[in-house]
Amino acid sequence: MRKNNNRYPQGKGLEVFVKNGNVEGAIRKLKKKIAEDGLMKELKEREFYVKPSEKRAKAKAVGKARYEKMIKARQENEGW
Repeated sequence: MRKNNNRYPQGKGLEVFVKNGNVEGAIRKLKKKIAEDGLMKELKEREFYVKPSEKRAKAKAVGKARYEKMIKARQENEGW
């Protein structure tokens, strides 16, 4: 038996229903759902190939920034 490798199962996805002919409201809801799902962010990330070394460097920079933010918060709380 073959395994289904689809990321999104058939029939599942983002859908919005138009109520009382309010297309503008439905578009707003759809945009909100897309933003919450992270679909646009993923599409932008996939737009160009990123080398693994660049991914590691970016992840390291994000971690360093997070660490420095934590240290700064600790210093402010302790009254340095």
